[in-house]
Amino acid sequence: MSSKANSLPGEREVGGLRCGEVLGGLTEYTSGGLDAETRARIEAHVRGCSQCERFGADFARAIRAIRASAEPPSADVLVRLEGRLAR
Repeated sequence: MSSKANSLPGEREVGGLRCGEVLGGLTEYTSGGLDAETRARIEAHVRGCSQCERFGADFARAIRAIRASAEPPSADVLVRLEGRLAR
């Protein structure tokens, strides 16, 4: 996870991570690609940050839906999803 994450409006530091760092690590988190320490830090942040808790739940639902679909998402869907995540 990069420590040079973009600053987000209303960003907080909880559990040793800022919201932007959590956002930057969500894809790796959902794919199981993080070491146990980083995973625990993200989980601690999300437990203490209602903004990230809400976003993280929405993000996880979207990832599960994409993975469960019979076909991979279209390029258009991926572009729109990336745009939403960037905001």
